[in-house]
Formats: sequence, structure tokens, C-alpha cells
Amino acid sequence: MRLAIVLLFGLVCSLPAWARNASLDSLLTVLDETIERHQRYADRREQQIDLLQGRLRAAGIPTDERYRLNHRLYQLYDPYVCDSTIAALNRCIDLAESLRRPDLAARDRIRLGYVLASAGMYMEAIDRLRQVDWTRLDSLARVDYYVACDHVYGELGFYTQDRSLGRYYRRRSEAYKDSIRALAAPSSVVYLELEETRLRDGGMLDEAFRLNQRLLAAVAPDTREQAILYYNRALIYREAGDAVAYRTALARSAIADIRAAVKDHASLWMLAQALFDDGDLERAYRYVVFSWSETSFFNARLRAWQSVDDLELISNTYQSMLHRRNAVLQRYIVFASVLLVLLVLALVYIWRQVKRLARTRRELLQANERLNGLNAELKQMNAELQQANTQLREANTIKENYLARFIKLCSTYVDRLEAYRRMVGKKIAAGQTAELLKISRSPSVLDDALDELYSNFDSVFLRIFPDFVAQFNALLREGEQILPKADGQLSTELRIFALIRLGITDSSQIAEFLHYSVNTIYNYRARVKNKARCREDFEQAVVRIA
Repeated sequence: MRLAIVLLFGLVCSLPAWARNASLDSLLTVLDETIERHQRYADRREQQIDLLQGRLRAAGIPTDERYRLNHRLYQLYDPYVCDSTIAALNRCIDLAESLRRPDLAARDRIRLGYVLASAGMYMEAIDRLRQVDWTRLDSLARVDYYVACDHVYGELGFYTQDRSLGRYYRRRSEAYKDSIRALAAPSSVVYLELEETRLRDGGMLDEAFRLNQRLLAAVAPDTREQAILYYNRALIYREAGDAVAYRTALARSAIADIRAAVKDHASLWMLAQALFDDGDLERAYRYVVFSWSETSFFNARLRAWQSVDDLELISNTYQSMLHRRNAVLQRYIVFASVLLVLLVLALVYIWRQVKRLARTRRELLQANERLNGLNAELKQMNAELQQANTQLREANTIKENYLARFIKLCSTYVDRLEAYRRMVGKKIAAGQTAELLKISRSPSVLDDALDELYSNFDSVFLRIFPDFVAQFNALLREGEQILPKADGQLSTELRIFALIRLGITDSSQIAEFLHYSVNTIYNYRARVKNKARCREDFEQAVVRIA
């Protein structure tokens, strides 16, 4: 009993981990599908770039408009092609100087410095940033300047092989971070991202996660910004030692990168390394090859230099795995060949046995076909008999109900006729011919008789078909239902189609019964058909109402 409790407790405790692994597997499947469709997202960005380049090739564009178009082109190239991004920013700097806008030129030099540092061209980045007179910048531009400088020296401190220079670059980077904190607004994205990094590096992971969650809620899905924030979240999970959450965040970042047509991304590469450590070599190899192709397209020498060692390691491991699999496959092929020979011998024996049974099977099949044909004929005959029986029962029911009511009506009309005859005799005997003439001209007698006739018709019909109104309205479109004036009483439209249900389909006969003109009956039928869900088969469906 105690062992069973321990096993049950272990199973319950393992459920959350199993669910998280299942969620990661589903996310990796989405990532695989996104990679297969990556060209679609790239084509969308190419179309935007081609459109802008076409507008730039037009003659007579004012310089300020040309600057605006080149700046938009830089934004499209920034995460897409490195050298094109650099060229677009250089054009923006030249155009800003021709416009005599040193503020715009300074901002573009800052952006260019950041891009050059991301591409590994640190000296060029520092040269560009030194061209900026930071004392003339406004507060927002100065924050961008500090961010670019922090990025340059942070990259230098991370990648340099000289320890003393590394410490110097890191001190410069920290100094620029302090300047950013002092100048940037506490609610700005730059400040909050810097604060998130500080909290993560300081081991305050819960606070860093909450800040990352706040930043993520403010960005649009499938954008470069979302990809960066999920990448930062992965770093938080890595510090926390949550391997599954770390891989999940990297997968979400990679999906956002690909859908945003970002070619310069690290998430997929890091995810490939993690999956390689997990032993998922095939997926790791696919991801690293795809990431390498994206990095080559982006054309930044730093990214290629960062990737080559891991690419070689994963590739060699994958090739070794393929060799082992090929060796196993060869053994399987030998074993399968032996089985194939045995199978051929067995097939020869079976073929001989099948040949003996073929004649008997054909005879049985022919007998079965004849029996099936007879069974089909019997089924059809039974169906026709059942349908005829149903129609006969329905007709008998209708006849019985209407016959009883008809006899009663005849008796009633005979009594009324006798009463009317006596009344006429009395009026004539009393010399009240004028009053008698007035009574004969009054339509009330006919109206009362018709009302009683229709009331009797409605009562008998609804007793035979109690669900007629509901089934009839089910054939009409929503909001077009026809309701009776009162319980047990049909409206004119319902009465017309009640007669059709009884088999009276001729409009002239219906008009004669209801004392309407034939055109009026046509109009009623057409109007109700226009409300039907299926106009063509509407009356046939009414006839089938049970």
C-alpha cells in the first residue's frame, strides 16, 4: 500500500514537467513550420524594399523626401541585410548634411555606429561615434548616443582576448550605462531594458521576469522587439536553471524573428546548441544550418565568426550519427535480404495454395453476387411496401378524421338550413319582406359559415399534424417564421400550405376553397417561397411534413 502511494505521488509530481515538455514539443513543431514558410516572410519584406527603391529611382524627388525614403529603407534593411543597412545610413548622413540638418546627421551616425558594432566593425563604429558632437545633442539623442557607445564597448569587452583591455572596455560600458540611467526617463523602454539586465545580472530574477513581462505586454506580436524580449526572458530562465522554460523562450524568440523577416538573430542558434546538448541532433542540425544560411544572407562578419565553431561541432556530430545509423542500416539490409528470400519461398507456396482456391472463390463470389442482387431487390420491394403502407395509414387517418367532421358539418348545415327556411317562412307570412331582403344581402351569414368551415378545417388538420406549424417554420429563414393568430387556428398562409400538405396543389382549387382569387393564391405561395431556406424544394418539403 505504501509503495502504491509513493508511486502515485511521484506520478502526480511528474505531471507538470510532462505538460511543459509537451508544450515545448508543440512549440518546436510550430517553429519547424515557420522555418518552412520563412521565404514567405522574406518576400514580404523584399516587396516593401522594392517599392521604396522604385520610388527613390523616380526623378525630381525633393531632398527631404529622399531622406525620409532612405531612412525608411534603412529601417527595412536593419534586421535584414547588414551591408545594405550601412549603405542606407551613409546615404541618410549625406542627405542630412545637404539639408543642413546636423541633428539628423548626428542621429544617423549614432545608428551607424550601433550597426557597425553589431557587425563586428568596432574601429569603424568608434570612428563614426567620434564624429558626433554629443554636447550638442538633445536628451533623447544623447541617450541613443550612450546606448551605441555602451553597445560598442560591451561587445569589445566580451570578445577581446586581452584581459586587461577587456576590463577597460567593460568599465567604459558600465560608465555609459550609468549615463543612460541618469538621463533616460524611468518609463522609457531603454531604461526598463537596462534595468531588466541589471536585475538579472544581480540575481533578482523574479523582479527581472516581472519587468520583462511588462515590456512584452507593450509590444506587437511577431516583431523584432518581441523576439528580443523573449531572448532576454530566455537569459532569465537560464540564470534560474529552468531548462525547459529557457528552450521555450528561445523558440518563441526564433519564431518572432523569422516571422518578422529578421536575419540577424541569435535565438535559433542558442536553441540549436541547447537541443544539441539534449541529444536532439537532427533538429539541432536543421536549426544550425538554417541559422547559418540566414547569417550568411545578413552578411555580417562577426556573426559568421561566432557561428563557425558551433556549426563545425554540430555538423561533425551529426555526420558521426549518420555514419552509425548507416552501419546499423546495412545490418538491417542484410537481415532484410534473408527475410526477403524466405518471403519469396513462402510466396511461391502460398501462390500454389491460392491457385487451388481461386476456382472455389470465384464460384462463391458468383453465388454471393446473385444472392446480393436478390437481397437488394427484396430490400427495395420492402421499402416500397413500407412507403405505401405509411401513405395508406396517413390517408386513412385523414379520411377518418375528415369524414367524421364532414358528417357533423352536413348535419349542422341541414339544421341551419331548416332553421333558415322556417325564419324565411315566418318573415314572408308576416309580410316582412324588406327585412328578409336585408338579411339575404348581408354577408355575415356567409362569413360566419366560412369562419366555421375554416375553424373546423384547422382543428382537424392540427389534430392530424400537431407539429405542422413548427416543422413548417423550420423550413423558413431565421426571422421569417409565420405564426398562427391563435392556438388551434391557422393563418391564411399556413392554411394554403396545409392544403398543399393534403395533396391539393392546384392554385385554382385552393382559391375555390378559401374564396380567394387565383392570383392572390399565387402571390401568397410566391411570398412564402421567398422566405424559405431552400426555395426550389420548399413545397416538396412541406408535403413530407409528418
